[in-house]
Formats: sequence, structure tokens, C-alpha cells
Amino acid sequence: MGDPRALDGARLAKEIEAELVDRVELLRSRTGRAPKLATILVGADPASATYVRMKRNACKRVGLESVSIELPETTMTETLLTQIEALNDDADVHGILLQHPVPAQVDERAAFDRIALEKDVDGVTTQGFGRMAMGEPAFGSATPAGIMRLLDHYEIPIEGRRAVVIGRSPILGKPIAAMLLNRNATVTVCHSRTRDLADVVREGELVVAAVGIPRFIRADWIRDGAVVVDAGFHPEKCGDVDLEAAIARASAYTPVPGGVGPMTIATLIAQTVEAGEAALGVSSGD
Repeated sequence: MGDPRALDGARLAKEIEAELVDRVELLRSRTGRAPKLATILVGADPASATYVRMKRNACKRVGLESVSIELPETTMTETLLTQIEALNDDADVHGILLQHPVPAQVDERAAFDRIALEKDVDGVTTQGFGRMAMGEPAFGSATPAGIMRLLDHYEIPIEGRRAVVIGRSPILGKPIAAMLLNRNATVTVCHSRTRDLADVVREGELVVAAVGIPRFIRADWIRDGAVVVDAGFHPEKCGDVDLEAAIARASAYTPVPGGVGPMTIATLIAQTVEAGEAALGVSSGD
């Protein structure tokens, strides 16, 4: 087997941002306005604060406007819902991001589902998921949608391939499985409690690791020539796959860091621009 290809999400994210700059400039020239992303952070989790800051920095790089709403750790569900409703009603806001996770006392699903469909640029509502799964227009969950952009950019075949997704979260495992199924892959969804998990993973020509456990997926679980997408990122600067050992078996892989992570943010920003274009009545093709 030849050297595996690294699916460079960091480089592709920069290319996407460069294209978005032109689209935002067109919006400003036509309407005098730019799309605006509202970010909501509940509590003071350092990792969440870092992720929100990275997303706001990406907004700045492409010329988007952003507003940051920070709520205390003690915030209750009704208070958060009221804040989301206010953003739904604000015509100057085109996208709403509620940073995950929220404190335990908050009903996260109720909060996600209060976001208006047309402003659900992070793809977290059940309505958006249902429409996406049925092949109807909707913003895809940002990380899975970013993975699909990355696979398409590198012309990784999807149709007819056996895809194995390890993980079943509502914002990663389940939506990426639906996206792959919509592209005619044969998809198996498994998780940390799947019996004979290693044997199931070995069936995958395309493996998406989204289980949330550092180096959980071992190299000998990966079949020769598989494409390995590692959607995990942990403080140890590793993903969900033992990549150092698995790379030798793969035909292509996403590095950690620099693979899936940058694509998540780029996709969120791209979907915010798309939402702004729809709301302001300007198409990038005009």
C-alpha cells in the first residue's frame, strides 16, 4: 500500500473562508448589511469558552458580524428559552449557536429545538435533523456536514461503500450516518457497547470515529485501505483512533488536530453566510 493521504481540514477551511469573504462583501455591497451570528454560552466551562472564541474569530476573518451572549452557570431552562426567542425575533441575527454542553439543570434538547429552523446554522434542531435525513433542505449539523465537505473535496468515493460510524450522538454520529446513507453508502452505526465491535469496524471501507473516548479504536480494527475519519479531539491532543498506528493501514485519514475540527467551524460560518443570503435576498450566484 502507498502512503495514505492526509485529508487536510485546516487547509480546506482556509479555502472556504477565502470564498466566504467574497460572498460577505457582495452582501455588504448589495444590502449594506452582513450576516450576524449570535453565540450563547451558558456557564464558564473553559473548553466551551475557547470554542466560542474560535467561532467568533472565524466570523471576524470573513467579515461576519457576531454577538456574544454569556449566561451564568445557574441559568434555568426558561431563561435560556426566552433569550433564544429574542434572537429568533431579531431580524439582524441570521444564525444562532448554543454552545454544547449546557449545565445539567438546563433542558438542552428543549433549548436546541427553540432555535428557529432558518437560523439553525449549527444543525441541532430535531426538525432540521428530520428534514436533512429525509433529503429536504436544512442546515446539517456542523461537524458531520464538515466531514462530508472534506470527503467531497478529496473525492473520496461514498456511493456503494460500506461505512461504519462508531458513535450515536444526536449532533455527530446519527447525522453523519444519515448523510452517508443519503449518498448511497451502506451504513452501520455502532457504539462502545456493541458486541464484537472490532469485527464490525473491520468491515468498514469508510470508518467515522465519533465515540468520544481517546484512542478507543485500535489500529488492528482498521481494514487495509480504509478511509479513517477521526472526529474526536481530547486534551491529550489525540482523537478517538490510535492514529499513529492506524495510519499505516489506511488509504486516507483525517489528522488530529487539523482534520475535522477546522471543518466544523468553517461549515458553521458557511451556513451562517447562507442563512444571511437567504434572509437578505442575495445569492452568491447573482
